[in-house]
Amino acid sequence: MRIRIVSFTEKGRETAARVIVALGESGTISAGEALAYDKAAGTLAAFTEAAFREGTPLVFVSALGIAVRTIAPFVKDKLTDPPVLVLDEQALHVIPVLSGHYGGANELAARIAAALGAEPVITTATDVNGAFSVDVFARENGLKIGNREGIARVSTKALAGKPVSIAIQDYPPTKPVDVLIRKEPGTAAKGTAAGSAETAALSADGPVDAAVTLCLNGTDEALRDLRLAPPGFVLGIGCRRGKGKEEIRAFVSACLAEAGISLGEVSALASIDLKAEEEGLLALARELGVPFFTFTASLLAKAEGEFTPSEFVRQTAGVDNVCERAAVLAAGSGGELIMKKHAAGGVTCACARAYGR
Repeated sequence: MRIRIVSFTEKGRETAARVIVALGESGTISAGEALAYDKAAGTLAAFTEAAFREGTPLVFVSALGIAVRTIAPFVKDKLTDPPVLVLDEQALHVIPVLSGHYGGANELAARIAAALGAEPVITTATDVNGAFSVDVFARENGLKIGNREGIARVSTKALAGKPVSIAIQDYPPTKPVDVLIRKEPGTAAKGTAAGSAETAALSADGPVDAAVTLCLNGTDEALRDLRLAPPGFVLGIGCRRGKGKEEIRAFVSACLAEAGISLGEVSALASIDLKAEEEGLLALARELGVPFFTFTASLLAKAEGEFTPSEFVRQTAGVDNVCERAAVLAAGSGGELIMKKHAAGGVTCACARAYGR
């Protein structure tokens, strides 16, 4: 993940440097992924506008008022604005200002606060009440929110202590599967990952009181409080152990360009669970700010479609193809494989488009 950071005084620059080091040590960012504001290189407005255009987290080491006035011309929508945070020069308090849930500002504030010994100043209602947050659930599972007004309806139920249930439809089962996220009074809700149908099936136990449906095939919208959609373009990917992020990125960027897709349009990476800890893939996902889904060989084998088989892959991974199958599964029901397997230099990739994209 890349961040942009703004400071104005010598003490502020020292604190900004501490933030960069802390985020690097925690693995939140990699070397060279923090861009510090330099007035000699351009205006603060241009620096800020670039963060909003890129969707890059923006951290101000300054007074809150300075940050608010600076970002005001660029603020558009809670589901598209980047996370914006303010940190005082003494690193006493970290304040998420914008996109606390869907953008991840609250989580980033907590990371910075923990690393610097600061106090995160969180004001969002679901957080301070320990209630389930559906927009955080959507972000963590790489899902797009289809009807923003549904966020308030679901949050109201969660804040009232009512159980919140999530129904996953056709992912990849052909019949609806309910994933219950229960919130008992005084406790935080827990949920299962949207990408695991097998886990979902095991978690279905009880009536649905408030339904949040992962709308993977666009049906029966009237029954839903909130519609969540899977990502647009999903990059299925595999690599030889130890492959670096730069080499992986260069190859997949070239492959996607041939298909008329930019790397910035990819909203999720997907692979086999054997690659869940592959640092090159994890680093690429962090840089792009997208989730990295992994599937077991048995789930990959259930993917529907015609895929490029490989006996070598079958022997090593337990399924005849990883990148194409992973892309299709992560794209959800109705997903379409639009770029078949490309392979070179120990990296393989394929791309799928989600239904309705």
